[in-house]
Amino acid sequence: MEKSFAKPLKSVLTVVISLAFAGFFLWLALRGLDFKVIQKSLAKANYLWVLFAACFGIAAYWLRAIRWNLLLEPMGHRISNSNSLWSISFGYLMNLTIPRSGEVARATALYSVEKVPVDQSFGTIILERVVDLICMMGFLGLTFIFKYDAILSFYHQSGIKIEPSKIMIGLIILVIGTILFFAFRKRLATVPVLDKIINFINGIFQGLTSIFRLRQKGKFILYTAGIWISYYFAAYLVCFALPETSDFTFADGFFIIVVGTLGMIVPASGGIGAFNLAMKYGFMALFIAMGRSAEWGGEMGLTYSFISLPLQIAIMLVMGLISIPMLAKARNRMVFSETKD
Repeated sequence: MEKSFAKPLKSVLTVVISLAFAGFFLWLALRGLDFKVIQKSLAKANYLWVLFAACFGIAAYWLRAIRWNLLLEPMGHRISNSNSLWSISFGYLMNLTIPRSGEVARATALYSVEKVPVDQSFGTIILERVVDLICMMGFLGLTFIFKYDAILSFYHQSGIKIEPSKIMIGLIILVIGTILFFAFRKRLATVPVLDKIINFINGIFQGLTSIFRLRQKGKFILYTAGIWISYYFAAYLVCFALPETSDFTFADGFFIIVVGTLGMIVPASGGIGAFNLAMKYGFMALFIAMGRSAEWGGEMGLTYSFISLPLQIAIMLVMGLISIPMLAKARNRMVFSETKD
């Protein structure tokens, strides 16, 4: 009884904490700004550009679904692109309720329609995150080259203080822990309590290393580039919806996608609050680098965020809600096929 009660209680607490994060960051973003200025900017926005941005946002879903198949193939799993797409969509929908729950939900959804072991698919999802991080670092590199002055402004505006020594200590501990685990994992696997945990981690490791066994590496790189190009235009095209930001350059787009990604990393429901605050500081930095008013930049950053973030959430909701009946239909079809056989 206690266990059955603890699980929903934990989920409720996670949602409450996530909403508290969202509320706190939203308060930080909105304080001290004239919301009437933002309302006027939203009223005169050209939402046709937002529609174009939405097309790129949805395209990223499809490209990610096809790329996932390439990662699963070396482990002997051939799944349909549609099941891959709806599993991903369902995972993103779950992220709107409980942050970071989408990865497990996605792997579980795929198992329900394709019988791909959760540990293996989860390993490929972690691998995707590593690849995404590499792509993100690429955009960060481009931003350093073309918008270094804006990065310095953002650093000072946000008040972020990074201590390299602590990062180095954390990396050293992680490396040593990983080496010790793989050195003694066979012995650890003999302990009954740890057996399932070790097998699950082995499955994740198998998924992570699937990239080295890819038969179509060229396609993987092509789809990865397509995903991040889609992300870029989904973020950049929204700038053209606002007259005040319609003169932003491609380099400004690099900066926006980096700052926006940082905002979405924070465990707040749907990125609400954290994304808004990141855009506020990001646009302040851009405007300062352009010789414009920081306050004006903050207002335009919030205006941008009130268009871009609802767009992202709308895509997650629509694709996610569609995924529920589509996954149910695929699951019923699979059960019927197994019964028939």
